[in-house]
Amino acid sequence: MTDSGDATRGYSSVAPDWTPGDVDLKTDVPHSARVYDYILGGKDNFAADRAAAEGIVKSWPHLPVSMRSNRNFMARVARVLATEYGFRQFLDIGTGLPTAPNLHDVVQEVAPASRILYVDNDPIVLVHARALLTSAKEGQTSYLDADFSDPEAILRSPELRKTLDLSQPVAVSIIAVVHFIVDDDVVRALIERIMAPLAPGSILALSTCTADSAPEEVGVGVAAYNASGIPLVSRDKARTEALFAGLELLDPGVVLVNHWHPDEAAAATDDAHVHMYGGIARKA
Repeated sequence: MTDSGDATRGYSSVAPDWTPGDVDLKTDVPHSARVYDYILGGKDNFAADRAAAEGIVKSWPHLPVSMRSNRNFMARVARVLATEYGFRQFLDIGTGLPTAPNLHDVVQEVAPASRILYVDNDPIVLVHARALLTSAKEGQTSYLDADFSDPEAILRSPELRKTLDLSQPVAVSIIAVVHFIVDDDVVRALIERIMAPLAPGSILALSTCTADSAPEEVGVGVAAYNASGIPLVSRDKARTEALFAGLELLDPGVVLVNHWHPDEAAAATDDAHVHMYGGIARKA
């Protein structure tokens, strides 16, 4: 995620005719969300993104498998939180480009009255935000243009207050975001600031890059990301667990994402091809 400047501009599903104004997509500079989009076969990317992605995948050949495993993890987390834990409020930070199924597709299939606030500050996500603003009529989805590096701007935004009731537990989803922040202390501080005002019982769901499952391949791949101008860090299990400090890790703890409540596809995925740790934790 990068700083877009205005951290309080948002758009709600109650305004279906909304279209964004002019935004600077910086098409000559590779961006993590567009690189991700290209690797997964999307069309919302530019020449600089494609060139960076092709160079990265040449160094990191199983990255597409790992990315798909992470996307599958997000969907399973959303479904488990909605079905087994009864969550009806979701705050998704670092949303990325709309790719079905999106979080609201999963949780509103389970519980149509669910309410979701998507947060991102990538201009291309802003351009495509209308795809995130569909909702079951019983619930609501909203989009906020804001930055994970400024939690207070998210928490005090009118969009959050209109969409979520902070007196009740909220499930916070920060998927495939924090590996773009290399300092663990910074990540922990940001998470603490997001979780502090939330009601007891709120959940943090998080995933981040690891080299534990394929040290040589991921090491070369992380170097390729950094060489392309996109900072990226891999974390071992202990460093990832430490990001949940102060929260109660829930079963099965921090694991490779294909091991978290696996479905058939996840169970069939080779661990050596999955380079993401994930887990969920509860606020006391």
